[in-house]
Amino acid sequence: MSERTTPTPGPAHGLVRERSVVVTAAAGTGIGFAAAQRFAAEGARLTISDRHERRLAEAADRIESEFGTRPLTIVCDVTDQQQIDDLMDGAVAEYGTVDVLVNNAGLGGTASVTDMTDDQWGSVLDVTLTSTFRATRSVLRHMVPRGGGVIINNASVIGWRAQAGQAHYAAAKAGVMALTRCSALDVAEYGIRVNAVSPSIAMHAHLAKVTSDELLGQLSAQEAFGRAAEPWEIANVMVFLASDYSSYMTGEVVSVSSQHA
Repeated sequence: MSERTTPTPGPAHGLVRERSVVVTAAAGTGIGFAAAQRFAAEGARLTISDRHERRLAEAADRIESEFGTRPLTIVCDVTDQQQIDDLMDGAVAEYGTVDVLVNNAGLGGTASVTDMTDDQWGSVLDVTLTSTFRATRSVLRHMVPRGGGVIINNASVIGWRAQAGQAHYAAAKAGVMALTRCSALDVAEYGIRVNAVSPSIAMHAHLAKVTSDELLGQLSAQEAFGRAAEPWEIANVMVFLASDYSSYMTGEVVSVSSQHA
């Protein structure tokens, strides 16, 4: 068997040049930050948010250093509707509009349903599912009147696939998929597209801290390429969904995985 290597990000093509893009939960090392990087590379007028002010500033520093333009940063707790509204209003005040919203915020955890508390269930559902609804509703106040826009939600293959200890997270991600499909039909008449990505496993530093090496190895081994995705590989699909190349796609959940057939 030939040695398997991890690819490197390809060149940018200006797929979202001059479009106003908001990415939630964009600080840190995961898919959100990778999406912010990729949208910046593709020429977006970028707004990034996170509830961690210091990490958000560090993320903006890195993007400015890499691409020469500093994104707008707005601290936002996605469990608070007013803060979400302030995020959207802030992006509109800065750039005139929000063309693309990436709903990336999510919260995981491991607990059996036999031991899971209401707080554990409620926190995961609130951050992962309800915040996606809140942000979608908020940004549509701006997108509907002007008749256009794109919303991209971050789901997960766990919304389709059973995994022990993940009932709350799986239910939340399955809900994100259903929200994607139904909201897409609600706003299609306004020229707004709503789609989702559904990654299997994307390796980053935070995931490594909260997941055992044994489980990460097991999940990676299930992939056809024998490795986890790089966060930028998920971000690339988000950029595609934001671009005109996906103009006929709405209500779709795109599996970004290399599962065995």
